[in-house]
Amino acid sequence: MRIGTYNVEWFDRLFDNNGDLIDDSSWSSRWEITKAEQTAALGHVFSAMDLDAVMVIEAPDSSRKRDGALALENFAARFNLRARKAVVGFENDTQQEITLLYDPDIVSALHDPLGEPTGKRGSSQAPRFDGVFRIDVNTDAAPDLITWSKPPLEVALKIPTGRIIRLIGVHAKSKAPYGAKNDAEAARMSIENRRKQLAQCIWLRERVDTHLAAGDDLIVLGDFNDGPGLDEYEKLFGRSGVEIVLGEDHALRMFDPHARIALGQRIGAMPSTSRFKLREGPYLQALLDYIMVSPRLRDLGPDWQIWHPFDHPDCYGDLPLREALLTASDHFPVVMKLPV
Repeated sequence: MRIGTYNVEWFDRLFDNNGDLIDDSSWSSRWEITKAEQTAALGHVFSAMDLDAVMVIEAPDSSRKRDGALALENFAARFNLRARKAVVGFENDTQQEITLLYDPDIVSALHDPLGEPTGKRGSSQAPRFDGVFRIDVNTDAAPDLITWSKPPLEVALKIPTGRIIRLIGVHAKSKAPYGAKNDAEAARMSIENRRKQLAQCIWLRERVDTHLAAGDDLIVLGDFNDGPGLDEYEKLFGRSGVEIVLGEDHALRMFDPHARIALGQRIGAMPSTSRFKLREGPYLQALLDYIMVSPRLRDLGPDWQIWHPFDHPDCYGDLPLREALLTASDHFPVVMKLPV
Protein backbone atom coordinates (compact mmCIF):
# COMPACT_ATOMS: atom_id res chain seq x y z
CA MET A 1 0.00 0.00 0.00
CA ARG A 2 1.02 3.58 -0.65
CA ILE A 3 -0.02 6.05 2.04
CA GLY A 4 0.91 9.72 2.21
CA THR A 5 0.41 13.02 3.96
CA TYR A 6 0.44 16.35 2.15
CA ASN A 7 -0.12 19.86 3.49
CA VAL A 8 -1.53 21.89 0.59
CA GLU A 9 -1.23 25.60 1.29
CA TRP A 10 -4.70 27.16 1.21
CA PHE A 11 -6.27 24.42 -0.92
CA ASP A 12 -9.68 25.94 -0.08
CA ARG A 13 -8.96 29.08 -2.11
CA LEU A 14 -9.01 27.04 -5.33
CA PHE A 15 -12.74 26.19 -5.06
CA ASP A 16 -16.01 28.11 -5.21
CA ASN A 17 -18.97 27.56 -2.88
CA ASN A 18 -20.25 24.74 -5.11
CA GLY A 19 -17.02 22.79 -4.70
CA ASP A 20 -15.92 23.45 -8.27
CA LEU A 21 -12.37 24.41 -9.16
CA ILE A 22 -12.03 28.11 -9.99
CA ASP A 23 -8.97 27.40 -12.15
CA ASP A 24 -8.44 30.84 -13.68
CA SER A 25 -5.78 33.55 -13.83
CA SER A 26 -6.77 35.16 -10.50
CA TRP A 27 -4.19 34.99 -7.74
CA SER A 28 -4.13 32.01 -5.40
CA SER A 29 -3.05 32.45 -1.79
CA ARG A 30 0.47 31.42 -2.82
CA TRP A 31 2.80 34.29 -3.62
CA GLU A 32 2.68 35.27 -7.32
CA ILE A 33 1.00 31.99 -8.32
CA THR A 34 -2.40 31.92 -10.02
CA LYS A 35 -5.19 29.53 -9.13
CA ALA A 36 -4.79 27.80 -12.50
CA GLU A 37 -1.05 27.34 -11.92
CA GLN A 38 -1.50 25.92 -8.42
CA THR A 39 -4.33 23.65 -9.55
CA ALA A 40 -2.30 22.24 -12.43
CA ALA A 41 0.72 21.73 -10.17
CA LEU A 42 -1.35 19.90 -7.57
CA GLY A 43 -2.88 17.70 -10.23
CA HIS A 44 0.60 16.78 -11.43
CA VAL A 45 1.84 15.97 -7.91
CA PHE A 46 -1.21 13.94 -6.85
CA SER A 47 -1.14 12.01 -10.14
CA ALA A 48 2.56 11.25 -9.77
CA MET A 49 2.15 10.06 -6.16
CA ASP A 50 -0.64 7.62 -7.20
CA LEU A 51 -1.54 6.86 -3.58
CA ASP A 52 -4.05 4.43 -2.11
CA ALA A 53 -4.75 6.95 0.67
CA VAL A 54 -3.47 10.46 1.41
CA MET A 55 -4.13 12.61 4.47
CA VAL A 56 -4.65 16.10 3.09
CA ILE A 57 -3.76 18.86 5.54
CA GLU A 58 -5.25 22.31 4.87
CA ALA A 59 -7.93 20.56 2.82
CA PRO A 60 -10.92 22.56 1.49
CA ASP A 61 -13.36 24.02 4.00
CA SER A 62 -16.44 22.15 5.21
CA SER A 63 -19.11 24.38 6.67
CA ARG A 64 -22.71 25.43 6.26
CA LYS A 65 -21.92 26.92 2.83
CA ARG A 66 -19.07 24.71 1.62
CA ASP A 67 -18.57 20.96 1.21
CA GLY A 68 -14.86 20.09 1.50
CA ALA A 69 -15.36 16.41 0.64
CA LEU A 70 -17.20 17.32 -2.57
CA ALA A 71 -14.46 19.81 -3.48
CA LEU A 72 -11.71 17.20 -3.11
CA GLU A 73 -13.71 14.60 -5.00
CA ASN A 74 -14.22 17.10 -7.83
CA PHE A 75 -10.47 17.73 -7.83
CA ALA A 76 -9.80 13.97 -7.99
CA ALA A 77 -12.26 13.58 -10.87
CA ARG A 78 -10.62 16.44 -12.76
CA PHE A 79 -7.24 14.67 -12.69
CA ASN A 80 -8.58 11.10 -12.82
CA LEU A 81 -7.00 10.13 -9.49
CA ARG A 82 -7.41 6.66 -8.02
CA ALA A 83 -7.73 8.23 -4.56
CA ARG A 84 -11.06 9.85 -5.35
CA LYS A 85 -13.25 9.37 -2.26
CA ALA A 86 -13.02 11.80 0.67
CA VAL A 87 -13.63 11.41 4.40
CA VAL A 88 -13.86 14.52 6.59
CA GLY A 89 -13.85 14.52 10.38
CA PHE A 90 -15.00 17.19 12.78
CA GLU A 91 -15.45 20.49 10.94
CA ASN A 92 -13.50 23.50 12.21
CA ASP A 93 -13.68 27.27 11.83
CA THR A 94 -10.29 27.82 10.16
CA GLN A 95 -11.26 26.98 6.55
CA GLN A 96 -8.49 24.36 6.66
CA GLU A 97 -9.84 20.86 7.22
CA ILE A 98 -8.08 17.52 7.66
CA THR A 99 -9.43 15.12 5.04
CA LEU A 100 -8.51 11.63 3.88
CA LEU A 101 -8.63 11.04 0.13
CA TYR A 102 -8.60 7.32 -0.72
CA ASP A 103 -9.10 4.74 -3.47
CA PRO A 104 -12.45 3.00 -2.75
CA ASP A 105 -11.45 0.11 -5.04
CA ILE A 106 -8.58 -0.75 -2.70
CA VAL A 107 -9.61 0.31 0.81
CA SER A 108 -12.62 1.48 2.76
CA ALA A 109 -12.45 4.35 5.23
CA LEU A 110 -14.73 5.52 8.02
CA HIS A 111 -14.51 8.54 10.33
CA ASP A 112 -14.35 6.74 13.66
CA PRO A 113 -13.69 9.14 16.56
CA LEU A 114 -12.91 7.66 19.96
CA GLY A 115 -13.08 9.18 23.43
CA GLU A 116 -15.93 10.78 25.29
CA PRO A 117 -17.53 14.11 24.32
CA THR A 118 -17.02 16.88 26.85
CA GLY A 119 -18.76 20.03 27.91
CA LYS A 120 -17.01 23.35 28.41
CA ARG A 121 -15.39 22.10 31.63
CA GLY A 122 -13.53 19.39 29.72
CA SER A 123 -11.94 16.14 30.85
CA SER A 124 -8.47 15.11 31.99
CA GLN A 125 -8.83 11.67 30.35
CA ALA A 126 -7.93 12.27 26.67
CA PRO A 127 -11.44 13.16 25.49
CA ARG A 128 -12.76 13.07 21.96
CA PHE A 129 -10.74 15.40 19.76
CA ASP A 130 -13.58 17.89 19.32
CA GLY A 131 -13.76 18.27 23.11
CA VAL A 132 -11.78 20.04 25.82
CA PHE A 133 -8.71 18.60 27.56
CA ARG A 134 -7.97 19.70 31.12
CA ILE A 135 -4.22 19.86 31.78
CA ASP A 136 -1.94 22.21 33.72
CA VAL A 137 0.38 23.62 31.06
CA ASN A 138 1.50 26.65 33.08
CA THR A 139 2.57 24.67 36.17
CA ASP A 140 0.44 26.94 38.37
CA ALA A 141 -1.64 24.09 39.87
CA ALA A 142 -4.67 25.28 37.91
CA PRO A 143 -5.84 23.16 34.94
CA ASP A 144 -5.88 24.85 31.55
CA LEU A 145 -8.58 24.10 28.98
CA ILE A 146 -7.00 22.91 25.73
CA THR A 147 -8.84 22.55 22.43
CA TRP A 148 -7.83 21.77 18.86
CA SER A 149 -8.53 24.48 16.29
CA LYS A 150 -8.29 21.62 13.78
CA PRO A 151 -9.44 18.42 15.56
CA PRO A 152 -7.44 15.37 14.44
CA LEU A 153 -9.19 13.08 11.96
CA GLU A 154 -9.57 9.49 13.22
CA VAL A 155 -10.14 6.93 10.48
CA ALA A 156 -10.67 3.19 10.51
CA LEU A 157 -9.01 2.07 7.28
CA LYS A 158 -9.87 -1.44 6.06
CA ILE A 159 -7.36 -2.90 3.60
CA PRO A 160 -7.99 -5.78 1.12
CA THR A 161 -6.84 -8.46 3.59
CA GLY A 162 -9.53 -7.34 6.02
CA ARG A 163 -6.98 -5.83 8.37
CA ILE A 164 -8.00 -2.59 10.07
CA ILE A 165 -5.41 0.17 10.34
CA ARG A 166 -6.19 3.15 12.52
CA LEU A 167 -5.18 6.52 11.08
CA ILE A 168 -4.99 9.79 13.01
CA GLY A 169 -4.51 12.85 10.79
CA VAL A 170 -2.94 15.79 12.64
CA HIS A 171 -2.47 19.52 12.15
CA ALA A 172 -1.02 20.70 15.46
CA LYS A 173 -1.01 24.30 16.60
CA SER A 174 1.51 26.64 15.03
CA LYS A 175 4.05 28.14 17.41
CA ALA A 176 4.62 31.25 15.28
CA PRO A 177 3.86 34.54 17.12
CA TYR A 178 1.43 35.91 14.51
CA GLY A 179 0.41 39.50 15.24
CA ALA A 180 3.20 40.27 17.73
CA LYS A 181 3.96 43.99 17.91
CA ASN A 182 7.46 43.75 19.40
CA ASP A 183 10.13 41.25 20.46
CA ALA A 184 8.82 40.91 24.01
CA GLU A 185 5.30 40.14 22.81
CA ALA A 186 6.68 37.72 20.22
CA ALA A 187 8.58 35.83 22.95
CA ARG A 188 5.51 35.67 25.20
CA MET A 189 3.28 34.45 22.36
CA SER A 190 5.85 31.88 21.21
CA ILE A 191 6.10 30.38 24.69
CA GLU A 192 2.32 30.32 25.14
CA ASN A 193 1.80 28.74 21.72
CA ARG A 194 4.43 26.10 22.48
CA ARG A 195 2.66 25.25 25.75
CA LYS A 196 -0.60 24.73 23.87
CA GLN A 197 1.11 22.74 21.12
CA LEU A 198 2.76 20.44 23.66
CA ALA A 199 -0.56 19.99 25.49
CA GLN A 200 -2.17 18.92 22.21
CA CYS A 201 0.64 16.41 21.69
CA ILE A 202 0.23 15.03 25.24
CA TRP A 203 -3.48 14.58 24.50
CA LEU A 204 -2.62 12.84 21.23
CA ARG A 205 -0.03 10.61 22.93
CA GLU A 206 -2.60 9.47 25.49
CA ARG A 207 -4.80 8.37 22.61
CA VAL A 208 -1.79 6.61 21.01
CA ASP A 209 -1.20 4.76 24.30
CA THR A 210 -4.79 3.53 24.25
CA HIS A 211 -4.40 2.14 20.73
CA LEU A 212 -1.03 0.51 21.39
CA ALA A 213 -2.30 -1.08 24.61
CA ALA A 214 -5.18 -2.57 22.59
CA GLY A 215 -2.75 -3.95 20.00
CA ASP A 216 -4.08 -1.75 17.18
CA ASP A 217 -2.16 -1.08 14.00
CA LEU A 218 -1.77 2.70 14.08
CA ILE A 219 -0.46 5.45 11.79
CA VAL A 220 -0.26 9.06 13.01
CA LEU A 221 0.42 11.41 10.13
CA GLY A 222 0.29 15.08 9.25
CA ASP A 223 1.80 18.46 10.09
CA PHE A 224 3.03 18.87 13.67
CA ASN A 225 4.40 22.39 13.28
CA ASP A 226 7.23 21.10 15.42
CA GLY A 227 10.27 18.87 15.52
CA PRO A 228 13.42 18.18 17.54
CA GLY A 229 15.61 21.28 17.79
CA LEU A 230 13.26 23.42 15.73
CA ASP A 231 13.34 26.52 17.95
CA GLU A 232 15.11 27.97 20.98
CA TYR A 233 12.07 27.67 23.25
CA GLU A 234 12.29 23.88 23.20
CA LYS A 235 14.96 24.12 25.92
CA LEU A 236 12.38 25.61 28.29
CA PHE A 237 10.24 22.49 28.02
CA GLY A 238 12.82 19.76 27.54
CA ARG A 239 11.38 18.08 24.45
CA SER A 240 9.39 18.68 21.31
CA GLY A 241 5.80 17.71 20.63
CA VAL A 242 7.04 15.18 18.08
CA GLU A 243 9.07 13.41 20.77
CA ILE A 244 6.01 13.30 23.01
CA VAL A 245 3.84 11.64 20.35
CA LEU A 246 6.60 9.22 19.37
CA GLY A 247 6.79 8.20 23.04
CA GLU A 248 10.52 8.49 23.54
CA ASP A 249 10.10 7.64 27.24
CA HIS A 250 7.52 4.87 26.68
CA ALA A 251 8.00 1.13 26.30
CA LEU A 252 5.75 1.13 23.22
CA ARG A 253 6.95 3.75 20.75
CA MET A 254 5.83 5.08 17.42
CA PHE A 255 8.46 5.37 14.70
CA ASP A 256 9.29 7.81 11.91
CA PRO A 257 12.75 7.54 10.29
CA HIS A 258 13.08 11.25 9.58
CA ALA A 259 12.26 12.12 13.19
CA ARG A 260 14.86 9.54 14.24
CA ILE A 261 17.52 11.32 12.17
CA ALA A 262 16.55 14.68 13.64
CA LEU A 263 16.62 13.29 17.19
CA GLY A 264 20.05 11.81 16.61
CA GLN A 265 21.72 15.12 15.74
CA ARG A 266 21.23 18.81 16.37
CA ILE A 267 23.74 20.03 13.77
CA GLY A 268 24.35 18.79 10.25
CA ALA A 269 22.27 17.52 7.34
CA MET A 270 18.61 17.19 8.21
CA PRO A 271 15.53 16.00 6.32
CA SER A 272 12.96 18.69 5.51
CA THR A 273 9.35 18.64 4.37
CA SER A 274 8.71 22.36 3.91
CA ARG A 275 10.27 25.40 2.30
CA PHE A 276 9.31 28.95 3.26
CA LYS A 277 10.55 32.23 1.87
CA LEU A 278 11.09 35.05 4.32
CA ARG A 279 9.56 38.31 3.14
CA GLU A 280 12.95 40.04 2.86
CA GLY A 281 15.31 37.11 2.92
CA PRO A 282 16.23 33.60 1.78
CA TYR A 283 14.26 30.37 1.87
CA LEU A 284 14.17 28.38 5.10
CA GLN A 285 13.48 24.66 5.37
CA ALA A 286 12.02 22.64 8.23
CA LEU A 287 10.96 19.10 9.08
CA LEU A 288 7.28 19.50 10.02
CA ASP A 289 5.42 16.58 8.42
CA TYR A 290 5.61 12.99 9.62
CA ILE A 291 4.19 9.51 9.15
CA MET A 292 4.57 7.65 12.47
CA VAL A 293 3.81 3.94 12.66
CA SER A 294 3.15 1.53 15.51
CA PRO A 295 5.67 -1.25 16.32
CA ARG A 296 3.89 -4.04 14.43
CA LEU A 297 3.67 -1.94 11.25
CA ARG A 298 7.31 -0.93 11.60
CA ASP A 299 8.25 -4.62 11.69
CA LEU A 300 6.81 -4.98 8.17
CA GLY A 301 9.65 -2.80 6.85
CA PRO A 302 7.90 0.27 5.41
CA ASP A 303 9.75 2.63 3.10
CA TRP A 304 9.42 6.39 3.69
CA GLN A 305 10.18 9.07 1.12
CA ILE A 306 9.93 12.86 1.32
CA TRP A 307 9.08 14.20 -2.12
CA HIS A 308 11.42 17.13 -1.79
CA PRO A 309 12.13 18.74 -5.19
CA PHE A 310 15.83 19.22 -4.45
CA ASP A 311 16.63 16.41 -1.98
CA HIS A 312 14.87 13.44 -3.59
CA PRO A 313 16.83 12.38 -6.71
CA ASP A 314 13.79 11.23 -8.69
CA CYS A 315 11.88 14.44 -7.93
CA TYR A 316 14.88 16.59 -8.82
CA GLY A 317 15.54 14.66 -12.03
CA ASP A 318 11.95 15.06 -13.25
CA LEU A 319 11.82 18.77 -14.15
CA PRO A 320 8.01 19.04 -14.56
CA LEU A 321 7.49 17.29 -11.22
CA ARG A 322 10.16 19.43 -9.55
CA GLU A 323 8.46 22.61 -10.74
CA ALA A 324 5.02 21.29 -9.76
CA LEU A 325 6.18 20.54 -6.22
CA LEU A 326 7.53 24.08 -5.87
CA THR A 327 4.35 25.64 -7.25
CA ALA A 328 1.77 23.47 -5.49
CA SER A 329 2.52 24.20 -1.81
CA ASP A 330 5.07 25.33 0.76
CA HIS A 331 5.10 21.75 2.09
CA PHE A 332 6.14 18.60 0.27
CA PRO A 333 4.44 15.19 0.44
CA VAL A 334 5.65 12.40 2.66
CA VAL A 335 4.93 8.98 1.13
CA MET A 336 5.19 5.56 2.76
CA LYS A 337 5.10 2.17 1.04
CA LEU A 338 3.65 -0.34 3.49
CA PRO A 339 4.03 -4.03 2.55
CA VAL A 340 0.71 -5.41 3.78
